[in-house]
Amino acid sequence: MLIQILTRTPPWVFLLFFVLLALGYVQSKNRTLGYSKVSLLPAAMVVLSFYGVFSAFGANPIGLVFWILGVAIAVGVIAKRPAPKGVTFSTETQSFFVPGSWLPMALMMAIFFTKYAVGITLARQLPIASEIAFVGWVGFCYGFFSGVFLARALVILRSARLAPELGRPQPN
Repeated sequence: MLIQILTRTPPWVFLLFFVLLALGYVQSKNRTLGYSKVSLLPAAMVVLSFYGVFSAFGANPIGLVFWILGVAIAVGVIAKRPAPKGVTFSTETQSFFVPGSWLPMALMMAIFFTKYAVGITLARQLPIASEIAFVGWVGFCYGFFSGVFLARALVILRSARLAPELGRPQPN
């Protein structure tokens, strides 16, 4: 059955998988980013995860409500945390130094494999695909995974306000 699933998978899915692996690898390296680059990947992941819910279940309110709930929980919990260790902001270059992390790759793979599993479930017309719990859980997962991306970006962007010169918190 696994061979059948893989052979019926469109080639662009494998290409997307390798692009995400490469993008995740880049995220694992230290880099210097401007405001827009800090925001670009999280924005893309939020849009793609929303599209994942909508493309799988249409305008089903259960999927959409649980997607919003997933984003809200991730942002609500993670955005309160301090910036990842080593994140600094340079007022001179208006850029962030962001140490490498494997978290973005893990999140991208989680979104990818969730979408892949949902696609298989829908393509095989498995009865679980119409269950409210399945729709809600998938919506929540998509929302939570992309919400972690969003929250991490918000924490990094907040470090510009907290650490204008030396990476140390400044009085407000």
